[in-house]
Formats: sequence, structure tokens, C-alpha cells
Amino acid sequence: MEHKITTQKVKFKVFRFNAEEDYLPYYDDYEMEVTSEEVVLDILNRIKWDHDGSFSYRRSCRHGICGACAIKVNGKSTLACKESMNDMIDLFGDELVLEPLSKKRAVKDMIIDKADFWEKHDAITPYVVTEVDEHPESENLVSPEDADKLDEADLCIQCGACHYACPVVEVNDEFFGPAAFAAAYRFEADVRDEDTERLKTVNKMGQGVWDCVKCFECAEVCPKEINPIAKITKLHQMAFQEGVAENNVATRHAVGFVNSIKKNGVLDEGGLVLYSEGPAIVKHIPVALKMFTKGKIVPPWGITKSTNLDEIQKLVKSSSTAKF
Repeated sequence: MEHKITTQKVKFKVFRFNAEEDYLPYYDDYEMEVTSEEVVLDILNRIKWDHDGSFSYRRSCRHGICGACAIKVNGKSTLACKESMNDMIDLFGDELVLEPLSKKRAVKDMIIDKADFWEKHDAITPYVVTEVDEHPESENLVSPEDADKLDEADLCIQCGACHYACPVVEVNDEFFGPAAFAAAYRFEADVRDEDTERLKTVNKMGQGVWDCVKCFECAEVCPKEINPIAKITKLHQMAFQEGVAENNVATRHAVGFVNSIKKNGVLDEGGLVLYSEGPAIVKHIPVALKMFTKGKIVPPWGITKSTNLDEIQKLVKSSSTAKF
């Protein structure tokens, strides 16, 4: 059966900025016929080739391997060479806004300064740390089971889509970001690695995994479907397993959550805040009173335990591999 190519008229609003000449960014408008075979990168190429030769963006492999062409379409981080225009039109309609991954880091149109991204990547020691025999007599083999522990974190192409989609990165310059955490997990999970500092580094408050807000934006935008937040969760578990988790509000929150489920089979939100915050809970009293009057939290004696508590406790016991 012959594949039929369809076309559709789309309006594009394109971010423009030249750090050497412009004081503020601006947008250019283009209207073009888009075919069902085109991807976002084709549109970037057509703007440059047919409309304005000064338009700038990064591109290289065109095969979803190098990560160079990542931009945002209507606020959604995307790999331009991989994202179908049909999918973008289905999602957002026929008016699309093309912007760099980070407008405040824009250097020239879609090109951004990724220095912070690479600095965070470098900070987590992104390589295997081990003593290597300079003249080995045999290969250092890794079993398929051990290779599977990497959970495809080694497939990251460092495009930065997850990093610049992360709301914490946007407001906290110290935060490592989901891509760096995925890389940290990749090497922590490698059976050949003997590093003793990496896990401590990514567990520091203010910049580490405990400052992740669990928004799942990184999982949503990753073009390789690596699911960085899953790696962040595994780094949480590793911190407890290896005994490097510090006693702070974030780790107490994790412990309190498990304890609440084990005790009641349901989450005691008031008790969780008390366990996590300790004496500092007094600052939450005004909010707690409002929640109490709305029935959002109940006193400990008012919690209704789950009817499946025994089963839940067995599940928690069988699935927990960390000592809290």
C-alpha cells in the first residue's frame, strides 16, 4: 500500500537573539506548509535555508544519537531530529513556538551556553574509578545480569533536555540536575566501579538527589526514555544501603513515609510532617490548622487503618532492601 504524504499549514513563532548585538530577545513569525514526513529539525533547516540564513541552531547526526539539536516546542523539551511534526501538531495545534532549551542561557537563537550542564556532569565523576592492570591477561568481563543493573542509564546522549526542563535547575544553580544524577547512577551501578565519594556527593543537601521535587518532567521529555527520576529514586535507596544518607528533613521524610505505611497501611500526612520537620513543625501550624478544618489531615487516633494492613506490611518487608 502506497504511503500518502499529507501537508498542513502551520504558523511558527521563532525565538531570536544574538548576545553580541541584541539587548533583548524577540520572535520572528513564519508560516509554511508542513508535510507528514517532516520532523522539527526539517523546520529549523527550512527557516535557515529558505527564510533567514542568519538563523542559528545546533545539529549533527540527525539520528537521535548525538543530542545536539535539542530545543523546546511550545515549552516542551524535544530532540528536533526525532520529534515528528505531526505529533507536535496533534499535541499543540497549528501554532507552534520554537525556543532554545533555556532562554536565559541563549547565545545565538537556539544555541545556548551549556557550561552549567557540563560542570554538573563533570562534578559527579562520570567514569569508572578502579585499579586497572596495565597489561591484563584477560578481559574484565561483566555478566549480563550485572550489565542489566545499569537500567539503560548508559544510553544517555547528554542532550540536556531533561536538565533544562527541570524546575529545580531553573531556580537553584547548585542543583546537579537529572542528567547528572542518571550518569551518577550509571557508574554507581557498575560492578567495576570502586569510587567512594560519588554517592556522598549526590546526597548533599541543596544540590543532591533529595532536592528533586518529583515532578517527572525529566522522564516526560527524555528522547531516549531513560527515565532519570527512576535513577534518582535508586540513588535514594543506595544512600541508605551504603550508609551515606545523612539525618536531615529529606531523609526523615523518606523514612517517615515508610513507617507510616507500615503502621497504618495509609499515609498519615500530619504525622509525616512532624516526623520530618521535628521542632521546626511550628512554622507549619497555620497551614496545618487550615488543613485540619478542611479534613485534609486527622489526629493520629482518627486515622483509619487499611483493611489490607497485613498484606501491605508483608509487601513492605519483602520489597525493602535498605535499613532506615
